[in-house]
Amino acid sequence: MASEDLPANGHGGPADPSPKQRLRRAMRAARVVYVAGLGADRARFKDRLAHILNANLGPGVVAIYHPMGSEIGVGLARPVAYPRVAGVTLAFHLCSPRDLVAGFGGIAEPPATCPTVEPDIVIVPLVAVDAVGNRIGQGAGHYDRTLADLRVRRRILAVGVGWDMQRVAAVPADPWDERLDALATPSGWFDFTR
Repeated sequence: MASEDLPANGHGGPADPSPKQRLRRAMRAARVVYVAGLGADRARFKDRLAHILNANLGPGVVAIYHPMGSEIGVGLARPVAYPRVAGVTLAFHLCSPRDLVAGFGGIAEPPATCPTVEPDIVIVPLVAVDAVGNRIGQGAGHYDRTLADLRVRRRILAVGVGWDMQRVAAVPADPWDERLDALATPSGWFDFTR
């Protein structure tokens, strides 16, 4: 199941008619159209994003996600951890992309048998992001709860990644939403901590 096929609120409940949900739906649809029009440029943009991430991420354990549907892929020149849904949060496991299996909502995730780690850097997928680091994800809240949990224990760097067309003027933010520290797109690195 592609991320665009997840239920409107990300977990199967009734649709939320909030401004955030309307923006999520509009941006999902716009992203599908945008990516369909990229053709061979999709691979070039993915390579550019990998170069930007590799140039800007510092040392430490990096957690990334496996892209689905029209999400941009993340290629890093280092070992990485992948998220696995563990209740209402995420657990991160060191593994190879070839070890990933279908998990929550059909999303590729590591088996529970892979070693768990606590990341220093979390690469966060998004549907939309604004100029101060507010993001909209799939709607289930796994990344927000996980980032909040990690930030209580230690300093981490939360980096959103997406296509440039996913940048919007403003994202409606709730008090429990965790802001990103930075954003990487094929056109550059955007630091929200300054």
